This record gives sequence, C-alpha cells and structure tokens, in this order.
Amino acid sequence: MKIREIMTLKPATLNPQQAVREAVAIFMEQNIDAAPVIDENGLLVGLFTNNHIYQCLNQGKDLAAPIGGLMNRDIAPSHPDDEFGQAPASTLRALPVVDDRGSLVGMVTREDIAKAFFNSYNAISLELDTIINSTHNMIVSTDEMGMIKVFNRAAEQVFCEKAEDVMGCNIKDVFPESNMIDVVKTGEAEPMQKVILRGSWYVSNRSPIKKDGKITGAVAVFQDISDLDKISRELQYVKELNEELDAIVNSSFDGLFISDGKGVVLRYNKAFEQLTGINAHEYLGLTVEDIRRDGIISEPVTFHVLKEKKPITLVQESKTGKITLTTGNPIFDTKGEIIRVVCNVRDLTELNMLRQKLEQVQGLSQHYESQLRSLKMTSSEKMVVSSAQMRKMVDTVIRLAAVDSTILITGESGTGKELIAEIMHSNSERHDRPLIKVNCGAIPENLMESELFGYDRGAFTGARKEGKVGYIELASEGTLFLDEIGEMPLNLQVKLLRFLQSKEFIRVGGEGYKSVDVRIIAATNRDLMEMVRAKQFREDLYYRLNVVPIHTPPLRERKEDIPALVAHFIQIFNKKYRMNKTISPTVVDLFMEYNWPGNIRELENLVERLLVITPYDSITEEELPVHIRNAVGNHSAYVLVSGIIPLKTAVESVEKQLIEKAFAKYRTTRQMAKELKVDAATVVRKAAKYNVTRLAQE
Repeated sequence: MKIREIMTLKPATLNPQQAVREAVAIFMEQNIDAAPVIDENGLLVGLFTNNHIYQCLNQGKDLAAPIGGLMNRDIAPSHPDDEFGQAPASTLRALPVVDDRGSLVGMVTREDIAKAFFNSYNAISLELDTIINSTHNMIVSTDEMGMIKVFNRAAEQVFCEKAEDVMGCNIKDVFPESNMIDVVKTGEAEPMQKVILRGSWYVSNRSPIKKDGKITGAVAVFQDISDLDKISRELQYVKELNEELDAIVNSSFDGLFISDGKGVVLRYNKAFEQLTGINAHEYLGLTVEDIRRDGIISEPVTFHVLKEKKPITLVQESKTGKITLTTGNPIFDTKGEIIRVVCNVRDLTELNMLRQKLEQVQGLSQHYESQLRSLKMTSSEKMVVSSAQMRKMVDTVIRLAAVDSTILITGESGTGKELIAEIMHSNSERHDRPLIKVNCGAIPENLMESELFGYDRGAFTGARKEGKVGYIELASEGTLFLDEIGEMPLNLQVKLLRFLQSKEFIRVGGEGYKSVDVRIIAATNRDLMEMVRAKQFREDLYYRLNVVPIHTPPLRERKEDIPALVAHFIQIFNKKYRMNKTISPTVVDLFMEYNWPGNIRELENLVERLLVITPYDSITEEELPVHIRNAVGNHSAYVLVSGIIPLKTAVESVEKQLIEKAFAKYRTTRQMAKELKVDAATVVRKAAKYNVTRLAQE
C-alpha cells in the first residue's frame, strides 16, 4: 500500500515563527496532536507535537515562544510513492509526506493508520475468501470435533449442497466416507489419497490444522484427476510456446542477450553470435564475466545493470571489431529483485543511418513548426495573409520575435503596424509580460517626458504627491511600442537615445538612475531619413531605432490579400451585428482595382458601413460609394435603359451583347472568360444559347 493512498491531503501546518499559543489553538480547533512545520517555500523543516506543548508547560516557558525552538527537526519524512510498511515505527503517530523537492504534500495521522489497517484486514479476508471460492479444487475444513468450518463453491457443486446449509454440520453427515476425524486424532497428514465422489475419482490431500502446537481441525483438498490431462496439454503448449519464442528471438535483426539476476547466460540469438563472433550455445550456463574475460565484449552492459538496477546503454567493441550500441534492461520480481537482464545489441552502422534520417526529420520538423506558427498567425482573428509578400514579412516577424533587437516598423497609416508589434510581442519570450503602447503624436509635448519617464514627488506644480510611474517602467521585462515616433519632440529624443543605449533613465524631478529591461519597438508613417536631413529628427536616434527595419506594404501593393480580408471582415461584422449578409464577386473585383489610400483601415470601415446600411442580404456594386465607382474607371459604368421591358428579356439582351463584344475583341474562350469574370464553360454555354457562332476555340 502506497503512502499516497492513506495520507491526509492539505493538513494543518505551522511555521517556525508561530507562537506555542497559536499552535495550541490550531491543535484544539483541528483536533490533532501533531502538525508539520514548513518554511516560506513550503519545504518541511520540522514536526511539532502535543509533547512539545507539555514540555513547554512543564518547563514554565512562555507560550509566546516560537515553536521553531521546540520542534523536532530530526525527522524522517516519507514520500507519496513509499510503501506504508516501510515507514519507521517511531514516526507512525504523525508522519509528514514530502515530494521530490522536499515540499509538504500530506500527513499520515493515527486515524489514517487505523483506517489503513482496517481496510487491509477486510481486503485480506475478502481476498482469502475469494481465493478459496475461486479455486477449481474442492476445499473442506473441520474443527477438532468434525464440524464443517469451510465449504467452498467447488465442494458445493460436487456434493450438491449449499455452504450455508452444511456449515456447523458434522462432516460424516455430508461425506460419510471422510477420514478427516482420523487426521485430527493422529495428527498425521494423509497425502495423495484416492477417493470416489459422485462417480468421479479424486486425489485427496488431508492435513491437520495446528495452532500453537495444538490440533484445532483438519483440511482436505480434492483434485479431479481428469485435470491431469489438461495439465499435460498445457505443458505441451508451453513447450510449443518456448519453441515459438526461440524462433522470434532468432528472427530479430538486433542481437539479443538474456541473463539471470546473477549474470548467468540464459539465451542469445543468432544476430548476437554474428555481432560478437561466438559459437552457438558456447557460453550458455556461463556468466558474463566469462564473456568479458575471453575478450568477447570489452565491457558487458549486464554488469552495470545489475549494479545500478536501471536501464543502461553503452557503446561496446566485440572481438570481431564491430562497434555496437547495447542497451540492458532489468526485469524485477515482486520483491524488487532483478531476475532477468535483457540486452539489445545493435550495429552502429545501422544506427548512424537512422541518426542521419532523424536529423533530416528534425530539420523537416523545424521547418513545419515554422510554417505552422506562420499559418497560426495568418489564420488568427487579427492577421489575414494571402499574398507572398505578406507571408515573407510574417516569416520575418516570427524570426525577430525570438530576439530582443530594436525594431522600426514603417508604413502608411492603416497598414497594420500596431498589429505587427502585437504579434511580435505575443510570440516572444516576453509574451507573459506587459505590452505598453504609446502614441507619441497623441500626447501633448509638455507632458511627453513625464508620461514616458515618470516623475517623482514634487517634480512640478500639480504633480501627484506619490509621483507617477512612466510608460517605460510599466513595460518592465515586457515590450514598449512607440507609435508615431516621428512626432516625438527633439528635446526628448536625446533622453530616449540615452535610455536605448544604457537601459537607464532618470524620472522627472528624480535624482537616481533607474534600470529597466524592456524591448523597444517603434513605428512611423513618416520618412524619418528625410526628417533627419531636415534636422527634424536626430540622426543618431534614427540609426539606434533602425536596427532591424520592417516595412508594412500598403494595400495597393498587396491586392492579393483583398478577397481574404473582405471575407474576414464580413465574418466579423456579421457576428458582431447578428447578420448573415454576403458580398457579391463584382464588388470584390472593384475593390481589387481601387487604390485604397486609407489601406486596411479604410477597407475595414467600408465593409462595416456597407454591411450596416445595405438593406439586402447581398452587397452589390450599387451600394458602393460614388468615389470608389468613379475611381475604377469603366467598371463603374451603368447599363442605360430607354424603356421598361421584362427583366428577363433585359438580362438576356445584355448577356448577348456582352458575349458578341467579347467574341469581337478576343481570340480564345479563356480570354473572354477572364474579362467577363466567369469560367470558359459559361462562355460556351451562353454563346450556344444566343446563337453566337464566331467562336475562336483554343
């Protein structure tokens, strides 16, 4: 039984600084007579019992004294995986239980011990009864007067009597031919007595039951002789199984070597013979010491396994000159003793091949991991990537997330610079620390320094009495994102530069330097190099920020991403406003031709506006703003209608005119389909419908 099965979890604990008076109160409240003492890290340092309280009272000590001076420090705690029977008897009244680090995890109390013994007794009694009633053989026992005390189920089946009906009856009343009374009288066992019961022959073994040297009864075990045939067949099966095992062992490509718990050779296969150069059965029955002495193997791994009682792997050299990798595994009995050592021997030539393959697999794994991380980012709610250009940028962001280099993100407004900073932070080792975002263009110039670096008490009129922590300190061990860095005043650029170089700064109104570990990511939509030339931005700060530049391309340069972005925004806003609207392919085509001066932010806002204001389930080009329809040229043109005709007739007329114009302009159906934004099969079908026969097939 393991200690973890009986211990009390989360017992009451004390610390060395607690007074004896506090311990008395806890003992009375919890109704306990002992408690473990732990330090501030949860490690066991002692045991305090009611005997210590009595000692304190007897010696007239102050109850306010700390228990650390009275507790027992010389304790032998147990481990949750220890066997209960292995615990020292002296500690059984109160046994602390600790894990591998020495942290307290439980307590074995007197109540736990009593309960464990009671459960163990019931389990043993039940198990004994189960064993007796589960055996195939009949078992009958009597007391010294011949009264039946045990009558198992096998006996019930043979005698056709229920145990409850015959318990306490004389054996002669149930089995007149029984000689169990004679066994009681003589005190001599009568083994292998042949008897017949209900027409079947049995072998009976009758023995006296003795207690303290006095005969208290007799027991008889009856075995059906017909079982011998079954045993014979089982022996034949075992023989065949052993032969099959030999065949399996010898079919192994690796060498197999088996010895007992004393190192005596029991079995080895043909592969082992080939690797070591020994002859068949040459060393069976000998020891691994004989193999080592004869130079068969330089250093038998079995020695180390038997000594350390754990799996061991060694590189060995045999007398054949082959270098092998041998792994020895111990096999234990129920007492924890080694009964077998099984060694697997492999030629390192094969292992080297496997190692090369493993390296290839590991390389592929790293590649796939990188791809997976990229895919995870591109499929998140925040980042949608479809174009090769953006995928390349995302790969760069992932790689840079693992280092602490200063990053400068450039790009037009609305291209996702802040999102790139968030992704870089969430994929870095600082992801569990703060990401502080500061818009340098949104903070008044006179407040910028105090907001960024903080200030001490009394720094200026109106300052808080307790001072204020700046954004840099708030981002300690995390990431500071300085957006619109080009808007930072020149006078603050000097102080920021010094911080970037030394990781130290002084609060406004402060005197001492503060050191902060923080990663800096800056972003701007301005041309900082041009600002440097115009003396609007410090050159040294520019080069300090521009350690690793990342440029977010405008949407007009990554139009391949527009369909995915549109689908993404439609999904988000449908969910937000509990709608189920769609957008027509024609609208997406128009989006692809628009230049998007506001970039992704403009696209997102337009999609939300179209979804909210469009009264229909599908958003068509008629709902688009005029400036977009006008900006995309011919695609904004409308079909002029001179009169009212059936809608179907009008649609067919327009389709026919478009097909005819496409035939006149292009040579192939593929070109026509591309311009009409349909597939080639649709072009062919419509041409047949409207009798347009001047088709130029590919």
